[in-house]
Amino acid sequence: MKRNSFYITTPIYYPSAKLHIGHAYCTTIADTIARFKRLTGHDVFFLTGSDEHGQKIQQKAAEEGVTPIAYVDKIVAGFQGLWQKLHISNDDFIRTTEKRHERVVQEIFRRIYEKGDIYKGKYKGLYCTPCESYWTERQLVDGKCPDCGRAVAEVEEDAYFFKMSRYADRVLAYIEANPDFIQPVSRRNEMINFIKQGLEDLCISRTSFDWGIPVPIAPSHVIYVWFDALTNYLTPIGFLDDIETFEKYWPADVHLVGKEIVRFHSIIWPCILMALDLPLPKMVYGHGWLIVDGDKMSKSKGNVVDPVKLIDEFGADAIRYFLLREINLGQDGNFSRDALITRINADLANDLGNLLHRTLNMIGKFQDGIVEKAQGESAVDCAFRADAEATIAAYEREMEEMKLQNAIKTTWAFISRANKYIDETMPWALAKDAAKKQELTNTLCNLAESLRRISVLIEPFMPETAQKIWRQLGLGENFAAVRLADVRTWGGFPAGTRVGSPEQLFPRIELEEEERPAAQGRKDSAAKSQKPQKKQKEGKADGAAAADGLVTIDEFNRVDLRVAEILAAERVPDTAKLMRLKVSLGEEEREVVSGIAEFYAAEELVGKKVVLVANLKPAKIRGIRSHGMLLCAASEGGLQLVEPAAPAGSKVK
Repeated sequence: MKRNSFYITTPIYYPSAKLHIGHAYCTTIADTIARFKRLTGHDVFFLTGSDEHGQKIQQKAAEEGVTPIAYVDKIVAGFQGLWQKLHISNDDFIRTTEKRHERVVQEIFRRIYEKGDIYKGKYKGLYCTPCESYWTERQLVDGKCPDCGRAVAEVEEDAYFFKMSRYADRVLAYIEANPDFIQPVSRRNEMINFIKQGLEDLCISRTSFDWGIPVPIAPSHVIYVWFDALTNYLTPIGFLDDIETFEKYWPADVHLVGKEIVRFHSIIWPCILMALDLPLPKMVYGHGWLIVDGDKMSKSKGNVVDPVKLIDEFGADAIRYFLLREINLGQDGNFSRDALITRINADLANDLGNLLHRTLNMIGKFQDGIVEKAQGESAVDCAFRADAEATIAAYEREMEEMKLQNAIKTTWAFISRANKYIDETMPWALAKDAAKKQELTNTLCNLAESLRRISVLIEPFMPETAQKIWRQLGLGENFAAVRLADVRTWGGFPAGTRVGSPEQLFPRIELEEEERPAAQGRKDSAAKSQKPQKKQKEGKADGAAAADGLVTIDEFNRVDLRVAEILAAERVPDTAKLMRLKVSLGEEEREVVSGIAEFYAAEELVGKKVVLVANLKPAKIRGIRSHGMLLCAASEGGLQLVEPAAPAGSKVK
């Protein structure tokens, strides 16, 4: 019986080429689930690895003039280095070329052979070398491999066969009786239809090449790659040499695989396990493919995305966050550099980074860096606490259901709620009234507590960022020991804690632009409206501009409008329209260039409250970096600034 254990695997990746962003996506999903399960107190075993045998590897090695093991060693080292850079927390990395795995594969062959489920015959049929797959004539699509669309070759050789057809009815019955076994449902339906077409016995050995594990009863044969590869899931958990560990972790809770190999994991693998009299895994989850700017990745198209370069440029946690937030698990997803930068600036730099920065700044400024004990609770405080508790419950439910995107949305909704709480309570105003000292204390304590919770909730997605927040909150170095249960109850932030100085989590990404006219009122709007709109492509992702110019609520919500106070103003030399402004957002100061000099004198602008588009991509105007845009009303008389009465830093909705 399993004792609070959880076993999750990725597919073992084939080292015929370098990994791309799609592989990083799959492994990040598995890592996120593993980290969440550790947070909930489970004894987790997380396995990934490399599938290193087969004809394709032997051919690639020969082309480069090296041995197969020398060829794969170099690529596998790159895999392992990438997982380290991406903060993957796997417990083991299995290589199918390891002796421990060879022993397992040969023993499994012996057991099934002795049972009478393996026999020797002659194979004549159609073979796809890139996919390492045999096909019948009726399974081909336009005469080509149904998986990859490439040409197949007719082969004939002596081979051993596994009597997979003997287990077809049992596997079908199991799938139909266990609706959660194959997820999502669309993959399950595909597998049921495939089995009902009839399963043929599986060819499990080859003699036309020798890069593989020898068949124990016939060394001139090597074991065919799928019979070798699928059994990797048994090797690291002690199938042959540690029965206690094996019984603790098997059956696996989740085999996470790409949708193109669901068939092998949900049909061939169960047949092998049934022949071994072993229980089947609880779930095979087939995630979707990652496409790039709406197109499938391809070397010939030159759009293969290197995850190492992305991590070096943007950081591992930003890449992890984007992949998990942007893509609904189970569906195909789109990778776009522009979308990545937008997410970093809006969600990470503005929402999360700004919350931490504002909170620590205010604790430092108003309480000498000490989080004091909260006493009493206002209606606003009570509502904030209730939202925090609802967030934990929803987050845990969504993570248990592997709805990772939803869990991130839930967490970021609470981050937005915490930023709103600052606007509601206005700590800077409370600090000016000695009679409201305890109210100020309560507010800052609640903000620190919200960040304590947020750091734990984001740990599965963004482990490095979570630790940075924990450390800046002054909570010590024991973050690895923290569990979700530690943040279920509100009020756990230890009074008397000295917080650290705020350190930037995610710098805003500023893209160079060509200098452009800076009149930010009527003329900018008119110019934009006169630009021809690009025709929307069929199948364009949600969020693209509609042909009628309307925007969705999600698009509108991406615009961050803030109240800002103008601290200083001066005309930009040699211009008639441009004003250089220094503005305050409460806990942050920025420089903005605005085309309002025709309508306002510099001296009358100082002290005004204005509305700033705070997450507008920075632009370089007359050599000055402008970080935002002021909202103005346009009339026949010119431009007039929108002047709110709320404090600087307040969010405009």
